[in-house]
This record gives sequence, C-alpha cells and structure tokens, in this order.
Amino acid sequence: MRMIATFHTHFGAMSFQKKLEKAGRPAGMMPVPRALSASCGVCVRFDGPFDTHLAVSDLEAVYQETPGGGYELVYRQEE
Repeated sequence: MRMIATFHTHFGAMSFQKKLEKAGRPAGMMPVPRALSASCGVCVRFDGPFDTHLAVSDLEAVYQETPGGGYELVYRQEE
C-alpha cells in the first residue's frame, strides 16, 4: 500500500523522510497532489503501513492511495 504524508513545513517532511530511511523504509519527497492540501506543498510518499511512532512534530496527515486514484485519510496529527 502506498502512503502519502503531508506536513506543515519542509523541515518536517525532510525529518520524516530521514526517519523512514533510517528504519530501512525507502521514501521520497514530492509535490503534494492537488487533491490534498498541505501548508508547505511538499509531501513524502512511502510504502505502508504507517505507525504512529514514526510521526514527527510537523506532520499534518497521512493518506493511503486508493486503487481509483484517490486518497483515504488514515491519520491526522492532533494540534
């Protein structure tokens, strides 16, 4: 399953990507898809599942890509 994590800042996206890669999970930064809104415009795409212990402070939300090309919310960071 493909996941997309959105962030409030670029730093948050970079921190999350590094955290995933340290855990041995390939991840890549990319522009946020138009269907999803994010403050910084950058997201991290990775293969799931998402575990809450991976969350960083600037994480906004995590979505699972659906077969029809859409997105399903799986996690939203509480403020």
